[in-house]
Amino acid sequence: MTAGVVTDQLLTVRGLEAGYPLAGGGRREVLRGVDLSLASGELVALVGANGSGKTTLLRCLAGTLASGSGTVEFEGRPLAGWRRDALARRIAVLPQQLDLPVGFRVAELVAMGRLPHARRLFASTADDERAIRRALLDADAGEIAERPVEELSGGERQRLLVAMALAQEPVLLLLDEPTVHLDLAHQVSLLAAIRRLREQRGLAVLAVLHDLNLAAAFAPRVAVLHDGRVVADGAPDEVLSAVLVERVFGVRVDEATTAGGRRHLALREL
Repeated sequence: MTAGVVTDQLLTVRGLEAGYPLAGGGRREVLRGVDLSLASGELVALVGANGSGKTTLLRCLAGTLASGSGTVEFEGRPLAGWRRDALARRIAVLPQQLDLPVGFRVAELVAMGRLPHARRLFASTADDERAIRRALLDADAGEIAERPVEELSGGERQRLLVAMALAQEPVLLLLDEPTVHLDLAHQVSLLAAIRRLREQRGLAVLAVLHDLNLAAAFAPRVAVLHDGRVVADGAPDEVLSAVLVERVFGVRVDEATTAGGRRHLALREL
């Protein structure tokens, strides 16, 4: 599969509303009617200000947070109709924060990504071993396979998390700020690896990103979440305008064009 090639519909969200109960009673609504679709093999960056509902949306799509109203269909079936173990074999999630247990080697943690496929506890199959080797290779984590997790750098830790997700052999990968705490070089390296994996494996990827220019360089499609709704969705050069950035983020930027013809957003002087 080549970049930009899209096949059949994988995920469809219509009128999705979701929120969280408040300690003193009542409810804090976060999503207020989200409409979004994702095709098999498609790569989409999800951007928006803090509190716009990005993480909440990913939780709903992963089936870990029940929605209030609206519909989510995955592979043509309502998400609520999927068994948890079956869904875990099809959708992998990289959360913002994940406390990894100490005392384990990288390969052992990657093996935990096979749990949704396990037929017996503490037993692995030839398919499991193949999937683990492939996940380590595809995530560029083969050289750290025997390293203890507590010795990993930030970039190596992210490669481990990607390998754990790939070991599930999903068709949909949900990434919640995968570049957080990484320097620019590691951000670019990780996103390039994810894009390569999407092409090699035919994965659909929905990635929450904060850096708008990085999102535009990474994904052929950007969806903008604002006040619990998708307010723009399309090619980065069409969506990420100075007008939209000021409306959604409350920040004024100037637009420039790179030597390659791509739009670049530059923050005005403070």
